[in-house]
Amino acid sequence: MTDPYSTPGLTPGHLGAPVAEPEGLPPGAPYRIEPPDPRKLRTGLACCLSVVALLAVLGGAALTVYLRWPADKQPTADYPGPGTGDVQVSVVRGATLTEIGRVLLKDGVVASTKSFTEAAATSPLSTKIQPGTYTLRLRMAAASALNVLLDPANANALTIPEGWRATQIYAAVDQKLKLAPGTTRNTAQQHQSELGLPDYTNGDVEGFLFPATYPVTGETSALGLLQQMVQQSGKVYGSEGVDAAATGSGQSPYGLITIASLLEGEADNQDDMAKVARVVYNRLAKGMPLQFDSSINYALGRSTLTTTTTDTKLDSPFNTYLHAGLPPTPIANPGRDAIRATAHPADGDWLYFVTVRPGDTRFTDSLDQQQKNVAEFNAYQAQQRSSPSASTH
Repeated sequence: MTDPYSTPGLTPGHLGAPVAEPEGLPPGAPYRIEPPDPRKLRTGLACCLSVVALLAVLGGAALTVYLRWPADKQPTADYPGPGTGDVQVSVVRGATLTEIGRVLLKDGVVASTKSFTEAAATSPLSTKIQPGTYTLRLRMAAASALNVLLDPANANALTIPEGWRATQIYAAVDQKLKLAPGTTRNTAQQHQSELGLPDYTNGDVEGFLFPATYPVTGETSALGLLQQMVQQSGKVYGSEGVDAAATGSGQSPYGLITIASLLEGEADNQDDMAKVARVVYNRLAKGMPLQFDSSINYALGRSTLTTTTTDTKLDSPFNTYLHAGLPPTPIANPGRDAIRATAHPADGDWLYFVTVRPGDTRFTDSLDQQQKNVAEFNAYQAQQRSSPSASTH
């Protein structure tokens, strides 16, 4: 039988390359090439595949560690020093620390948002950063930038106190923006339809220039500031539930804001405001005139402690001595405390009140007691080297 693994006449030269003759065979003699053992081939292949698989697993694990390690272990990017040059950065009202950090990063102040938020996390005051425009430096350490923002004196902003009248606000805007006196008043009149006022105001801004702090930049205009104030009043009145409170008290929303403006002129703390609000509602229910000095002072464009008999005869719809009910418009721009006191008045049957001395406001439903309180007020004023005649509320 022919050996299937032998090839007669085949020599190594037939394979296409000169190969040395196997030892022990005559020159030119045929020889047999033994095929590999299939079992050994399978074992070797399995070993190779196992090694490849192991390398793939190890390589994948190494890649995962490589990709994750820098994010977890590298320090947060931050600049090392106080920075150079100057840059103006505006912080808008209500901005979160992350939002502020993004603005600082965009303007080239800090190296990363995270460096700022991490620095802010170490300061309990960081949540009280005031809106405004700050002068900072480029490439500052995040902690240094935070220190600038924590000082309200560094903010270029306009703060409107609670209870200011529109005329006071106009003057403050003119001064802040370095405009000619009267510019902001004229702007309010000429751009009335652009302010965003509710229809029921008939274009009168009084009561809708909300007292708050507003950022001022080189691009800020008088119209822009007034629009921000009106917009803020809408947000606050909405969040404080003015419409619902007005319905519950039998007033219109405009009437409720008007009452709140009266409280700003008649009380200086929230507890007294809530009591004065109750006096207003009690008097309106009985058809009694309010007899508030603050409304007469508004008509006369002044702010005084008392009202004379002549003042009480003033021919003006804001004279609440002559005319029952509320004034035709708000007399100031109320803050949150006044709005809340109007929406949630104290319980009581008071009809009268007088501030005998600072911190001592007395409420009563008795006219006799009110007159005694007024007498004490006059005596106190005499001690202060002044003897005005106190009016009865």
